[in-house]
Amino acid sequence: MQKDRLKIAVIGGGSSYTPELIDGLIRYYDQFPVTELILVDIEQGADKLRIIGDLAQRMITASGKPIKLHTTMDRREAIRGADFVTTQIRVGMLDARSRDEKIPLSYGLIGQETTGAGGFAKALRTIPVILDICREIEELAPDAFLINFTNPAGLVTEAVNKHTKVKSVGLCNLPIDTKMQIAELYDVNQEDLFIEMVGINHLNWTTKVVIDGKDQTEDFLKKIAGASGFSMKNIPDLEWDSQFISSVGALPCAYHRYYYMKDEMFREMNSKFQETGKTRADDVKEVEAELFELYKKPELVSKPPQLEKRGGAYYSEAAVQLMKSIYNDSGDIQVVNVRNGGIISCLPDEVSIEVNCVIKSDGPHPISLSKALPPQIRGLLQIVKAYEELTVQAAVFGDYNAALQALTIHPLIGDEQLAKSLLSEILVQNEAYLPQFKNA
Repeated sequence: MQKDRLKIAVIGGGSSYTPELIDGLIRYYDQFPVTELILVDIEQGADKLRIIGDLAQRMITASGKPIKLHTTMDRREAIRGADFVTTQIRVGMLDARSRDEKIPLSYGLIGQETTGAGGFAKALRTIPVILDICREIEELAPDAFLINFTNPAGLVTEAVNKHTKVKSVGLCNLPIDTKMQIAELYDVNQEDLFIEMVGINHLNWTTKVVIDGKDQTEDFLKKIAGASGFSMKNIPDLEWDSQFISSVGALPCAYHRYYYMKDEMFREMNSKFQETGKTRADDVKEVEAELFELYKKPELVSKPPQLEKRGGAYYSEAAVQLMKSIYNDSGDIQVVNVRNGGIISCLPDEVSIEVNCVIKSDGPHPISLSKALPPQIRGLLQIVKAYEELTVQAAVFGDYNAALQALTIHPLIGDEQLAKSLLSEILVQNEAYLPQFKNA
C-alpha cells in the first residue's frame, strides 16, 4: 500500500481522545508517513474541534513532522480520497451516555456504556450514523479502510460488514492493554509474548499465553487467581476468585465482571448513584472539562498524562499500529474485530468476532483457534452474540420485535416484561436520535 501521499480522515476529531492519535502518528511517522490529516466534527462539537485542532497543530509543529493538518465540518470533503477513515463518535454526546447508564439502574439493572441495556441504547443511536458515513466512504473513498473505535465496536463492525462494502476493522484498546499487563507481570518485552484472545468485543477470553516459545497458560492462570488487576479504568477492579478462574480455564476480560459478578457490580454502581446521583458518564464529563482546559494552554505541545483518566490509554498504540501494519503489509498479529467466516465454529459466519489476526495490506486475516471453545465459554458467547445480531437488526431497520428480543435474552436483563418497559423508556428518551423507530 506504499504511497507518496497518505491521507487520514478522523470522524469525531473534536474528541478528547484525539491527542492520543496525534501522539501515535508523530511517534510512528517514519513507518507510517501521514501527509494529510483531516479532523472533522459536527456543529455541536465546533468549539472542541477548534481546541483539539490548535493542540494537534502545536504537537505536530513541535515534532517537526511534515504532516498537514486541517479541521472541517464538511465530512464529505474530509472523506474524499482518504486512505484511512477513523471513527470515534458519540451520538448524543455524554448526556446520552448518562441516560444509558441511569435508565437501567432505575430498574435495578447494571447501567454501563457498552454492555446490557446501556450498550443496546448506544448501538441503536450509533449504527445508523456509522452506516451513513460508510455510504460516503463507498462513494468518495472506495479503497479506504474504516478503522472504527466507536463503541459498541463489535456491534458497529457487524453492522458495517453486513450492510456495506466498506473495508472495516473494529478496534478496542482492551486487547493491547491486556498484553501490556501480561508482559509487565512476567517482566518481558511484548515482542517475546504471544497471547491468544477469542470472543467478541468486550466479551473475550485470553485462552493461551506463550513466552519465548514456551506455553505459560497454566502458570499464568495460577498467578492471576485471587488477584486484582487486568481491569480497565472505567470498570471496578474486583478480584477474580481462584477456583472460578481455574474452572474457566482462561482469563476473562475486564467486562466479564458484569456477567460473572453481576450482583456485586450492580451494588458498586448503584451505591455510587444513590449517594452522589452520578454515574461514570458524570465522572467523564468532569475529566473532559479538565482535559479541555489543559488542551487550551498554548504551552502544551504533547498529550497530558491526565488523558489516561479518560479510559483511552493506548488508543494511539492500537489505532496507529493497525494502520501502520496495513500500510506496510507487515504480517504481524493483532487482536481486532472482523467477520467470523468460520473461525469460531459455534457462531454464524457473517457475525463479527474479536480474535488474533495477521495484518496484511488487504486487511486482517483471522487465525484459526488453537482449540475448540469449552462449553463454559461457548454458552455465554453464543447468547450474547445472539443479542448482538438482534440489536444490529433492530438498529438498521427499526425492528421493534428484534429490539424486544435482544433485551429479553441479554443475560443482564432476562425478563420479558422488564425488557418491554426498558425498551419503551429507551425509545422515548432517545426519540430524537432514533428516526428508524418512528412507526414502532
